[in-house]
Amino acid sequence: MDIVVNEELKAYIDPLTPDEHEALERSLLAEGCRDALVLWGDILVDGHNRYGICREHGLPFRTVQNTRFQSLEDVHLWMIEQHLGRRSVSDFQRGVLALRKREILSRRKREQLDAEAAALPAQPAADPQAADTTSPGQAADDTPPWDDAPAPISRAELAREARLSNNQVVMIERIHTQAAPEVVEAVRAGAISINAAAAVATLPEEEQRAAAIAGKDELKQAARRVREAKRKPRAEGEDAAEGALDAKALRKRVAELEKENADLRAKVVTLQTQLERLRG
Repeated sequence: MDIVVNEELKAYIDPLTPDEHEALERSLLAEGCRDALVLWGDILVDGHNRYGICREHGLPFRTVQNTRFQSLEDVHLWMIEQHLGRRSVSDFQRGVLALRKREILSRRKREQLDAEAAALPAQPAADPQAADTTSPGQAADDTPPWDDAPAPISRAELAREARLSNNQVVMIERIHTQAAPEVVEAVRAGAISINAAAAVATLPEEEQRAAAIAGKDELKQAARRVREAKRKPRAEGEDAAEGALDAKALRKRVAELEKENADLRAKVVTLQTQLERLRG
């Protein structure tokens, strides 16, 4: 069988680093290709790196068919599941894979609900004069089927599946949707942390690109500037709040002193009155 390499599938998962590729090559040369390559028909699904190395060195390999795939999305979901469980996948990669899985499942759910809605029989227009014949305590049987549809994957579920914290998922979502490609590549390569990349992703795209082109040190500096800019208004707000509390406490103390003065004046008047009576 001629094996077909689908470039879109090959690029769906981040490629190995040069060091990882070299380690895999040494392993295959020493031990052979022990794991079978996974095919969907004649399309290679899993084992692109092993396939390329085996062909280069003339090493034998086995193949196995996965007959459960019905579509390219099935293949994508299977690839995601396989890589989410691998320890060599970085935190950022696991987060991106989990986001891709959520997108696929959410799209499928929308398509399912649209199909169910289209299959419903047309309902006659409601007569506003018609009396409600539903007996007390009885719910009308008009609940649309999508009301019982499962909720989309929550952020907590996504974090648990990707073995990440909720905060990490939030940052990876921001990078995934807002970061310039150069910043994404930097975090993939490990040049900057997820935290730093998420901070840089809040900048205008041109600023992100300029920082990435300047190198990882400039990216880190840009991330630091973003964090400091966010902390400054917060600190000023805290000072204002503390000032408001001080003013409130001062007003309260003034009122207390005024009350004490009034009480003392009243006591003085009482004592003077009593003294005049004694003299009289």
